[in-house]
Amino acid sequence: MNQIKKEGSVFTSFDLFLRAHPPPVLYTSILIFISLYIFSPFNHSVFIALVFVFSLPFFLFLYSLFLFLLVSFFSISEIINKKEMNPEPPKDVVVDDRKINISNGDVNGTVVKLDDQLGAGFSDVEMKKIISEKKEDCSLNSVEVNKIGESNAKEVNHQIQSNGTNGYNSYMPAIKAQAHFPKPQPPPQPQPELERSQSVSLAESMPSIGKYIKDRSTTLSAAIIKRLSSLTEDGEDFVVKNDSLNLEVTEIKIQGVKVIVKLKSEDERFDLKGRITFFSRSNCRDCTAVRKFFREKRLPYVEINIDVFPKRAKELVERTGKSEVPQIFFNEKLLGGLVTLNSLRNSGELDKRMRELLSQKCPDGAPKVPVYGFDDDEDEEEEEEEKDELLGIVKLLRQSLPIQDRLIKMKIVKNCFAGDDMLEVIIHHLDCGRKKGIETGRQLVQKHFIKHVFGENDFEEGRHFYRFLEHEPFITACFNFRISINDSEPKSPSFLADKLARLMTAILEAYASDDRHHVDYYRIGKSEEFRRYLNLTRDLQRVDLRLLSPDERLAFFLNLYNAMAIHAVITIGHPEGILDRRAFFGDFQYVIGGYPYSLSVIQNGILRNNRKSPYSLVRPFGNGDRRLKFAPAKVNPLIHFGLCNGTRSSPTVRFFTAQGVEGELRGAAREYFQNGAIEINLDKRTVSLTRIIKWFSVDFGQEKDVLRWVMNYLDTTRAGLLTHLLSDGGPIHFVYQDYDWAGNL
Repeated sequence: MNQIKKEGSVFTSFDLFLRAHPPPVLYTSILIFISLYIFSPFNHSVFIALVFVFSLPFFLFLYSLFLFLLVSFFSISEIINKKEMNPEPPKDVVVDDRKINISNGDVNGTVVKLDDQLGAGFSDVEMKKIISEKKEDCSLNSVEVNKIGESNAKEVNHQIQSNGTNGYNSYMPAIKAQAHFPKPQPPPQPQPELERSQSVSLAESMPSIGKYIKDRSTTLSAAIIKRLSSLTEDGEDFVVKNDSLNLEVTEIKIQGVKVIVKLKSEDERFDLKGRITFFSRSNCRDCTAVRKFFREKRLPYVEINIDVFPKRAKELVERTGKSEVPQIFFNEKLLGGLVTLNSLRNSGELDKRMRELLSQKCPDGAPKVPVYGFDDDEDEEEEEEEKDELLGIVKLLRQSLPIQDRLIKMKIVKNCFAGDDMLEVIIHHLDCGRKKGIETGRQLVQKHFIKHVFGENDFEEGRHFYRFLEHEPFITACFNFRISINDSEPKSPSFLADKLARLMTAILEAYASDDRHHVDYYRIGKSEEFRRYLNLTRDLQRVDLRLLSPDERLAFFLNLYNAMAIHAVITIGHPEGILDRRAFFGDFQYVIGGYPYSLSVIQNGILRNNRKSPYSLVRPFGNGDRRLKFAPAKVNPLIHFGLCNGTRSSPTVRFFTAQGVEGELRGAAREYFQNGAIEINLDKRTVSLTRIIKWFSVDFGQEKDVLRWVMNYLDTTRAGLLTHLLSDGGPIHFVYQDYDWAGNL
């Protein structure tokens, strides 16, 4: 192996390096030149002239850049090697808390006396030390330690013999080895120092630099932690005593943690052996009041939402004689509704009634607890589902058609078949004419069994190519697709949209806080309600969204966005970085009506009428995309306050009804702005707005127009401040708040 020797010049090492390692740019230039020379369509003489005129300056530039980087590399290596070759020796040696100064010119015959504080546990030792010199052998230093009886003092004679000038003393006390300890082994002899090249010196110096940075970082972190610790409160435990109830509330303060220990009251210490059950519906105010009461009292309960479990509605009528909700049961005994609960609570009879009815174990006659996966009503519904009239033809086509990959319009199209072949199979199976066969093919397209590979037509006679929905490239990435497509007759889109809203509302009422700011995604993912929602999404695969009215379509896509966001958080988690957000908003998809929909497509392609998303250069839909017909004619800026992406800075999660979607969106915007989405500083004439308005400024208009629009959703005080700022004609400074991407857990 050739080594580059140091001769006092950076360029000497550089020249030797070039000789041993020719630059790759030169090789690349030669290869490109030869390749172009061989395959060029021009005459060789013309080609050489063209290369000389156009290519040579570019190659010279690359070569010069390569030379500059190498010179910089060897310059840095030269500086580091000089530091390593001439280390400064230590001037002082500290031995047993005493500092001994050793000069370069007077190191011979030095005698030092040391005090031994360890008693008589030391013995005579002889130590050798190698003193390095420039390209010479190391000399031997001996240290003699004389033991003096059982006293606590020792005199150590150090004799240093050296022919060089760059040596210094070393002191090491030795403890007398015990009999039961293993015999110590002598240290390995140092190897002679080898001549090192410039590149090796640079490589070996890097760990030292990294160690220095790491040590400094550790020191700085320790100093910051110590400073923060000194700022914490030095409070003692806080104890509040109530003599009448003989209770104590103890507050324990730990650094970074605050723990409050509260002893349960007499009522709270009452052990409930029975079960509290109540029947409810989604979006029911009385049911919400009952649920809130049980949560505040920390009473365990079982809720049976008949919108989630429709079969239990019959049981409710059988047990109570009516279908009104809420209906509360203590074990198998009917307590009543909200009115009965409030009257018992106000009269003080509720605790007594609970002790009477809940002191015994819940009998078998009480309402059953819903069990995950056991939903006989859904099984019965699936059995009663009407089979699609075209299903027989579809099964025949799947078995008969030659499905294969083809090269069409210079593109490889996978798993497709020719329309002529399908038409012949239909005519032969139905024993009909070509006109009837073409009409049947169009029905298959309208029901989303098949699609044109380029989306050019529904179904036409000729050499066109189609494929089944389950063979679409996007289908395996859709999270509402399971092994196969749902082949049953598509249900009414209005029915599915209403069921989705009720089901997701029931999930929020059961597993979110009362203000909807915190959602328990873990419990949602394990719940029976969410399992039923996943089953519902399979019915959306071939739904016909053209049958929805504009308000129904708006409410449907708002609810679908919020439901998909919850599903995405449960499946892939909250987005933590830019790449995670791209996967969260762009790659998490459902197949709906035969087409893929992601969160970004729903927000920007449908609800915003195919407008670019923030920091994007392209629109969600290209020209001719059939999903554009579901977008509203005019963008409603209120949609941004009805969409929740699962973060802390987004609006609270909610689900809308088709009958009142406009009013519900206005209420959502009013709640969002009154909870900190706008801050006004009259002295500085500054308005701080949510970053959502900046990201989607094209939907809201100019900044002052935004303020006039926002005034409709503010309380009287803030609306008055904005009116004052806008009316006096002075400048207004706009500031946009930081967006918190943390999850709304």
